[in-house]
Amino acid sequence: MVKLSRWLKHAFMPPWSWRLSFPSHIVKDIENAVKQSESSHRGELRFAIENALSPGWVWRGMSGRHRATEIFSNLRVWDTEENSGVLIYILLADREVHILADRGINRRVDQSEWDRIAGIMQTEFRKGDFKKGALSGIDAITDLLTTHFPARSENRNELPNSPVIIKK
Repeated sequence: MVKLSRWLKHAFMPPWSWRLSFPSHIVKDIENAVKQSESSHRGELRFAIENALSPGWVWRGMSGRHRATEIFSNLRVWDTEENSGVLIYILLADREVHILADRGINRRVDQSEWDRIAGIMQTEFRKGDFKKGALSGIDAITDLLTTHFPARSENRNELPNSPVIIKK
């Protein structure tokens, strides 16, 4: 059953409101943090921000987790040589963070670790500190990937570092 309050949040969220949480200087800081992170491991990070879902999707009960899985596929996060892609997905209307990793990483890192990192990010976001939340999450992911997928002498960048802003 669709909660009317959730539908209203998504239906009436202004399309530009993501800029209040993630202005251009924070987006640039995230891009630099992803680039820095990837120099210390073989994983590939993608950071995606979505303001709100289409009201029709919400009406049909689409969850943030389901949408994150779609974005994982659409951005081809799975398309890395070592299956070492990680998606950080932010759904602002629901104030949710979802972290999804490809099968190469999921063999070594339990989902509870990704959920813990998402929780750290959500705590900072609730305080209104989107920069600290995003960078703390990237740092925690970097620590995990450095442990399980340390860098090699040739460390190719397979996916773009810049955050993706998904517009409805």
